[in-house]
Amino acid sequence: MTEFPLKIVTPDGLRFDGNAEELIVRSSAGDVAILAKHINYVTSLGMGQAVIVSKGQRRTAACIGGMLSVVDGHVTLLPSTFEWSDQIDVERADASYRRADAVLHDKNASETDLKLAEARLRRALIRKSVASSK
Repeated sequence: MTEFPLKIVTPDGLRFDGNAEELIVRSSAGDVAILAKHINYVTSLGMGQAVIVSKGQRRTAACIGGMLSVVDGHVTLLPSTFEWSDQIDVERADASYRRADAVLHDKNASETDLKLAEARLRRALIRKSVASSK
């Protein structure tokens, strides 16, 4: 399969810099698959699983927020959060899930607290799902 240059950079640093055959990510409008010779493209990222195929190997990651750009065949993924499946701390994701769930069941929680807890719950579920797909 034809390859394209892919760079994944988060606020914490470089996560991937090499060639890939395929990239699948969740954009704010739905899942997007990138292959070699993709047209120029820019989109915001949603919350979901990212799949990178490189050298015939398929790796998954939790990918949350940020931007994806394809310019002249070069693909740059700039997520806010990006965790390879084998590096996800499942216990931490479980704890985050429990804390968010407690807020969602708190009758005295403010609207802001509920919205933040909902987002935290979604992130925890994505991380747990990706970690289980190792």
